Amino acid sequence: MSVMTPAVPVTGTRAANARTRDVLSRTLVVLVAIYFVASLAHFAHNAEYLSIYPNMPAWLTREKVYLAWLAVTGVGVAGLGLVRFGLHALGLAVVSAYGALGLDGLAHYTLALCSAHTLATNATILFEVASGFTLMLVAAVAATRRATAR
Repeated sequence: MSVMTPAVPVTGTRAANARTRDVLSRTLVVLVAIYFVASLAHFAHNAEYLSIYPNMPAWLTREKVYLAWLAVTGVGVAGLGLVRFGLHALGLAVVSAYGALGLDGLAHYTLALCSAHTLATNATILFEVASGFTLMLVAAVAATRRATAR
C-alpha cells in the first residue's frame, strides 16, 4: 500500500511570482495584439492613401509599404517565437524592439506638420506610436526582470 502525500499548494513568493508572470504574459499578448492591429491600420492606410500623405518619397509604392509592414511584423513574430522556445529575456527584448518600431510613425512629422495630415492619418500614426511605445516599455521591463532574476 502506498502512501499518497497531499498536494501542497504553492504559496508565498513562488505563488506571487507565478501570478505576476501569468498576468504579465496575458498583458503582453494583449499589447502585442493591439500593436499588431495599430501597425496594420497605419501601414494599410499609408499604402492605400499614399497620395494624401504629404511629401512622401516618389520611390515609395503601395507594395513597398506592405512589404515594410511584413518586415516589422516579422520582428514581432520572431520575438514571440523566442519566448515560446524558452529564450524569454531575448524574446522579450525582441518584442520590445518590435514595439519600438512603432515610433517610426513619428517620421511622418519630419516630412510635414501634424496639421498637413488628415485626421485619419494622424489617428493611425498616433495609435501605432502609442501602442508600440507601451509594448516597448512593458516588454523591456519584463525582459530586464527576467534577465536579472537569474
